[in-house]
Amino acid sequence: MRTERNLTRLDRVFARLDREPERPAHIDVPRMSRHRVALFAGTLAFYLAIVWAVVITSWLVRLDWQVMFFRPYQQWAGIHWFVDYYVVLGQRGPTAVMVAAWLGWRSWRQHTLRPLLTLGASLLLLNSTVGAAKLGMGRLGPHYATTIGANEMGLGGDIFPSGHTANAVVTWGILAYLASTPRARRWLSALSAVTSLGVGMATVYLGTHWLSDVLLGWAAGLLILLALPWCEPLIARAEVALFDLRDRWRARRGTLAPVPAAPVGAPVMIKPRTVTAQDEAAARETVSGTGRAARTPAYHLAPVPHTTRGERTPVTPIGSRRPPHADRIPRSAPTSTARPLTGN
Repeated sequence: MRTERNLTRLDRVFARLDREPERPAHIDVPRMSRHRVALFAGTLAFYLAIVWAVVITSWLVRLDWQVMFFRPYQQWAGIHWFVDYYVVLGQRGPTAVMVAAWLGWRSWRQHTLRPLLTLGASLLLLNSTVGAAKLGMGRLGPHYATTIGANEMGLGGDIFPSGHTANAVVTWGILAYLASTPRARRWLSALSAVTSLGVGMATVYLGTHWLSDVLLGWAAGLLILLALPWCEPLIARAEVALFDLRDRWRARRGTLAPVPAAPVGAPVMIKPRTVTAQDEAAARETVSGTGRAARTPAYHLAPVPHTTRGERTPVTPIGSRRPPHADRIPRSAPTSTARPLTGN
């Protein structure tokens, strides 16, 4: 009795990888709904409130100094090694490479450049907005502070808002933004929120950022994710332009698919060849010398392209395939006189 082997989960994963890429019938593109607009406006108001609280040296700046003097990296020195590794999840280079590899595989599977283009658009917004805010406010970090209780603004620093925190929100949040199902979107949103929260707290633990830097970094990253639906039309036009460029490049290199050949018609018959008196004399000489008449080609087919057996037109012969010859000698006729038998 023959039984089929039960496939393990690893077998199913490899079977999925071996399949040809398929483009889904519908790709869910987030749109700028009223709920998203309201959330964007609230996050923007929180962003401006944090900046204003730091500029006027409010209670938030005093809290920054209290956390700095507490020195968490000395209070909990046993987890310092773990925090050093965990904070890498907020560095732009390693995280961008990991997420780009995953989204590149998704782009190949779905025959679309939208995942990679969306990641590129989000990183471009991140570098331009957060970078401009860092350079514009010029705040110094806790390790370089000069005056106790001051906001350290306009002194040539580049730590406000926190780039690690904003990058963690955007890089891991883009996975939730591009999720294909609502369930996956909820799980990935929770995972990216926990990751970015841990990265922000890790920078405060290490003393590289003020607490207000982390708060502003969370707001900056969330603003970029909420504003991505406004970039979707531009992303779609960029995808079409890249595909058109690819097709033109293939056309110049001659790598386009070959045009199917036209169907081959029936063979064309050419005018039969006229048998002359010289041909008849040559045929008689051949018969007398070899006992077998040479066949004179009467019909000739025009050369046509080679086709497969299934594409050939069936031809039923009518009558004999040999042209008639009045002087043909039957094969059964003797060509010489039989030798008489003689007795011993």
